[in-house]
Amino acid sequence: MHPVLKLLMQRMALGILLLIASSILIFCGTLVLPGDVAQAVLGQSATPEALANLRHDLGLDQSAVQRYFHWVNGILHGDFGKALSNGADISHSISLRLGNTLFLASWAAAISIPLAITLGILSVRFRNRWPDRVISIFALATTSVPEFILAYLVMFVVAVKWRWLPPVSLINDTMSVGEKLQATALPVLVLVLVVLAHMMRMTRAAILNVMESAYIETAVLKGLTGFQVILSHALPNVIAPIANVVILNLAYLVVGVVAVEVVFVYPGMGQYLVDHVSKRDVPVVQATGLIFSSVYILLNTMADLIGIISNPRLRNPK
Repeated sequence: MHPVLKLLMQRMALGILLLIASSILIFCGTLVLPGDVAQAVLGQSATPEALANLRHDLGLDQSAVQRYFHWVNGILHGDFGKALSNGADISHSISLRLGNTLFLASWAAAISIPLAITLGILSVRFRNRWPDRVISIFALATTSVPEFILAYLVMFVVAVKWRWLPPVSLINDTMSVGEKLQATALPVLVLVLVVLAHMMRMTRAAILNVMESAYIETAVLKGLTGFQVILSHALPNVIAPIANVVILNLAYLVVGVVAVEVVFVYPGMGQYLVDHVSKRDVPVVQATGLIFSSVYILLNTMADLIGIISNPRLRNPK
């Protein structure tokens, strides 16, 4: 079997195993939560008979193994069950919330990825000069501040002090794309600041890693300018590590938006999760946790696959 195909199959198999393991961890994690789900739904005044009936309806009288396989069987058929707090279909609610989160993450990615690569190139081109120092200080500052603190700072300055944008980011299906972009400008700005520094620093490090190579010295001796050397000779040879970092940050944009969505009251997956954690709505917590872990595992697997495919020693074995 070709080495590339073999490694691709191994990475995909590993991704499936990680997904199964994460589903088990998520299910077991909800089992050890303190309190009684039936009691939390019906309240302290519920009779023992009512509690017993609800536990039976929810399958809480079954063994943990039976409940896990029943849960997985429903997921494989696209059924996450009903929310305990309001009886709403979880699959339908998630489809709406996941779309909002992907909208937020996609716009943040569309801004941060080209900006990070551009800043990384500028930092290499003016290495150890004032543009490089300014970019490095900016990257260090943004990475040192937790995203929820950064979100509150941006909200205070832009929305409260300057009154340029609304402090909360409420969107609905009746809004146009322009209206949605304006409503989500603050959380997008925060997400861009959070992931920009990491991608920029990795781009800078990857390009600097190849700048001492012999073919770079040859390009310099030919009389090419600094930007021509970087864009034509250095950048094409570091696409794999840059793509890897970009995909890992995309995973963060989808999975790590919980704090940002809560701060700006954005109707996405993170807000949906936090709302139902406070209500001890176990089916919703399980469903959102599994989706977040699935997205993260999928994108990490994609990063591994891109790294394998882009390796010339694997594509052309001796």
